[in-house]
Amino acid sequence: MASVKESPATSEHSVTVETTEEGALISLTCPNRAGLLSRLTSAFEALGLDVTKADIGGDARHAHDRFWVAKPGGGAVTPAEAASIKLTLEGSVAGAGAPAAPPPAAKTRPLLAVPGAARDQAHLLHTLMDTYTSDNVLAIQQAIVHHVEYILAQTRYKFDDLEAYMATAYSIRDRLIESWNDTQSYFKEVDPKRVYYLSMEFLMGRSLLNALNNLEVRGQYTEALAELGYSLETLVTQERDAALGNGGLGRLAACFLDSMATTNLPAWGYGIRYQYGMFRQVLRDGFQHEQPDYWLNFGNPWELERSASIAYQVSFYGHVSVQDDGGRQAFRWNPGEQVTAVAYDTPIPGFQTNNTNNLRLWAAKPDREFDLQAFNTGDYVQAILAKQRAETLSSVLYPDDRTYEGKELRLKQQHFFVSATVQDVVRRYREQHASWDAFPDKVAFQMNDTHPTLLVPELMRVLMDHEGLGWTRAWELVTETCNFTNHTILPEALERWPVAMMEKLLPRHMQIIYDINWRFLQQMRGRYGDDWDRISRMSIIEETPDADKYVRMAYLAVIAARTVNGVAAIHSNILRDDTFAPFHELFPGKFQNKTNGVTPRRWLAFCNEPLRELLTDTLGSDAWIKDLDRLKVLREHARDPALQKRWQEVKALAKDKALSTIERLSGVALPNREAMLDVQVKRIHEYKRQLLNVLGIVHRYDTIRKLPRAERGGVVPRVCVIGGKAAPGYEMAKRIIKLVSAVAEKVNNDLEVGDLLKVAFVPDYNVSVAEAIIPGTELSEHISTAGTEASGTGNMKFAMNGALIIGTMDGANIEIAEEIGEDNIFIFGARASEVAGLRAARAEFQANLLQPDPRFLHTLDLIRSGTFGWEDYFVPLLDSITYSDYYLVANDFGPYIEAQERVDRVYQKPEEWTAMSINSTAGSGFFSSDRTILEYAKDIWGVEPTPATDHASHKWTIYLRHAKNEDLAHLVSKVTFGLHSSFANPNRDVEYQPFELTEVGWGEFDITIKVHFREDVREGPVELYHHLTLYDASGSNNAKRPVVHEVYDEIVLWEPPEEVHRRLAAHTPAPAPQSQLAQFHTQFNPDYEYRRLQHARQRVAAITNNVKVQLAALESAA
Repeated sequence: MASVKESPATSEHSVTVETTEEGALISLTCPNRAGLLSRLTSAFEALGLDVTKADIGGDARHAHDRFWVAKPGGGAVTPAEAASIKLTLEGSVAGAGAPAAPPPAAKTRPLLAVPGAARDQAHLLHTLMDTYTSDNVLAIQQAIVHHVEYILAQTRYKFDDLEAYMATAYSIRDRLIESWNDTQSYFKEVDPKRVYYLSMEFLMGRSLLNALNNLEVRGQYTEALAELGYSLETLVTQERDAALGNGGLGRLAACFLDSMATTNLPAWGYGIRYQYGMFRQVLRDGFQHEQPDYWLNFGNPWELERSASIAYQVSFYGHVSVQDDGGRQAFRWNPGEQVTAVAYDTPIPGFQTNNTNNLRLWAAKPDREFDLQAFNTGDYVQAILAKQRAETLSSVLYPDDRTYEGKELRLKQQHFFVSATVQDVVRRYREQHASWDAFPDKVAFQMNDTHPTLLVPELMRVLMDHEGLGWTRAWELVTETCNFTNHTILPEALERWPVAMMEKLLPRHMQIIYDINWRFLQQMRGRYGDDWDRISRMSIIEETPDADKYVRMAYLAVIAARTVNGVAAIHSNILRDDTFAPFHELFPGKFQNKTNGVTPRRWLAFCNEPLRELLTDTLGSDAWIKDLDRLKVLREHARDPALQKRWQEVKALAKDKALSTIERLSGVALPNREAMLDVQVKRIHEYKRQLLNVLGIVHRYDTIRKLPRAERGGVVPRVCVIGGKAAPGYEMAKRIIKLVSAVAEKVNNDLEVGDLLKVAFVPDYNVSVAEAIIPGTELSEHISTAGTEASGTGNMKFAMNGALIIGTMDGANIEIAEEIGEDNIFIFGARASEVAGLRAARAEFQANLLQPDPRFLHTLDLIRSGTFGWEDYFVPLLDSITYSDYYLVANDFGPYIEAQERVDRVYQKPEEWTAMSINSTAGSGFFSSDRTILEYAKDIWGVEPTPATDHASHKWTIYLRHAKNEDLAHLVSKVTFGLHSSFANPNRDVEYQPFELTEVGWGEFDITIKVHFREDVREGPVELYHHLTLYDASGSNNAKRPVVHEVYDEIVLWEPPEEVHRRLAAHTPAPAPQSQLAQFHTQFNPDYEYRRLQHARQRVAAITNNVKVQLAALESAA
């Protein structure tokens, strides 16, 4: 260890620098005064040092501080560097400061050459903020305190956990905004094809930990907050889950956003900023009650309101008029109501990349904030009615559609966000393109299920009515840019809107839909003749026997989309062979499969840190976080006793955390930490068959009670957990929730059963709860009727974390079984190909042609007889599976019970269970959403990764040449080009002619050109300076004609040796080696350049003389 010290006795300032293997420890004592810490921070940044830890001490009069610092590249601080640090800090504490060293290259932000921006202004603005915000502990603490004082307006000496969370979030958002701005500016510069992902839901969860982990600054923030007296884990709980989604559809969209950013795809998400979400689920006496989710009550620090710059008018109702436009029929929509869509942006960071994408959500505002005329006439209600009516549009996700008003509100929501999105995308495209020719090469829309299908008529309307395109060209652009993902095969989930409602609410859109349908049916008539029965089955407009008409949104999407994809292999097959079979026959190349995935960051690396550490240790690196297929290596070690031991320890930690969360949320005491944790958490629906799970629990309860006490020791204890929301209007799902609660009440209070069985319902299940429960789950239930679940993504999350799945061959379970091996999953029940026949047999149950399993009938009798109370309330529920039983609960009950018995047997063999758990994780690589997104990018969107960190928007060449392109070899030995510090090896030597250097980059900067002469010339190097110019004076460039910026300069040799002088005088000019850029060289005229120099000298002389005169006058006056 070396040190550089100053004795405190010689000065009231004391600075000590002690070098260590990791860097240096700096101790200083000086008078405490305002701005000292800021000056020290600036000094550390100027020296290129990272503060890894700080101990701020002293009192109001004196500062006694210690700083642990490190060099960005690592390694010890040399004695010479220590002396420089000491000198700089002495100047800082004295208030003078030493000359600042340049900031470290790794933190330099690119200077972007944005078309249309004045170069001088851009350079000045870049210089003011030319480095990224520092991520050292001290800088983080200053940022947090800054936001406490200046954003929250609280005293920095005392702020509570909520205020600490808000300030922390704002400080992280600052860092996100930096990379967000750079990413979006880069995209604007290179103009790649972009993806626009439209979804009614984005179930984002909490953002704090996700952002910290993606930015890889969690450790620094943990330490910074601890030194301020706060716990990061505590602050995390202050954040409310963003109430922007409900189930798998919204969570998938959120995973896709994460993967699109991580894989560097230029993509934006578009949706609605719901003020109250779907609802907050509360259980009272076992019944679900819906309450508004006030997630925005204290503001959302992650979003950026754009009300001043990004807002669009969205129209409803009214009528359509026809006008003559130069002999062309033009349609004009005269709306009866308009609202304003205001943009709210949320930066979406990628992992281990500088790319930060955007989620733009629309909030509805009135076109007039306040009706002053109504107010002044005394109609106070009318004065605010328009505001309330407008804001209702973005208040609640999926309003109850049992009424006409509820249905209309849903349709208005869909048009609202689609219309605003189309206007936004068209504006962005038109800013950079004069014609529509490049639109399909620059835009790809993805409709996430049928909710955004109004994109089709709205884009047609904008292109025709606003942009003046004809039908044929507009339809070409729509069909080349729109893509459709279907997420369900359930008939009730394939949206249909009454034609009468559409005509009233969106009259112009209904006209366009009629036109699309008429043209399509004419094509079908040309193909199938007058087979109207067949043609009508493919019509967008459905006519019922009651003469009602409906718009089939899925058919509209299929007809208009460039591609249609399912989300699991079985689901895509059903779409091709059944749901959309006539369309697949017509457009076979349009249909694809894209099996869903989930982000391994949030759902494994971030939510299960002990397992993350174990995986990284076992695999040798954390590269698996971005390449999940690397987990396959685990299979080779699945039965390794050492790995199994660590795996069991990690799983026990996660399980304990999960059980504690379940206890807190459900109010059920779970003292037996050795019990198997059996979980089914998802939206409550009959096809997901939570009812089958409950019946299995009732059977297990009855079996335990019937066992003699002596035999109960062989029972595997279980904690059975169910969670999820029922739609407000879905009565059968609400009865299932009540049945779970009633069974839990009975079982949990039965002393005969004790800890052998506990049942808990987790209310208000959301992303944050999932992050706590999934890592610790041992058995995960995915038991939908075969052929009803499109994919499911919960099964993927559980499998990644080593839970074993009990499930049917439905959705993604099929592919999970293929990837992890069927011997590592508990499969039961009817196959999809058998379902239709079994349903037919069940329909004949009353004729006693099919008798269900006796255990099933006994279980129903227990409920009917009042064992769990509320027997009258459960009658409709039990009748639904006694007679029609559409979802085949009775058929699969026996196989389900037998599969559960297999689960028990394996659980009693820890080595076998652990091996299966390891294999479950090992086989989950295919289910990364990174894989899914890259397949979408390649097969559907046709977009390429565009990493902003490459800084490669332009290819440029810097060169030094003779004005007349003469050979310089008799004088110059080499040229050194000094590039921006962000380039690797910024000083580049070129030793042969032509003296040229070609690179790629995305910003302008000054280049130093050092000319080295031959040794016999006896002249030192001469430095020239050149500004790299990527755009011409108009702010544009052209790939066919590069921007050329040449500067003429003269080099004078002062008193060269006589022999050099003679050689130069006798030298016969020879042409320089040919350059590929010669065609772009400027033809210099030496006489013209000489006259320019003479003129410049004259101007300088005149200015100098003028200054002398002014100074003389001032001296005379004095």
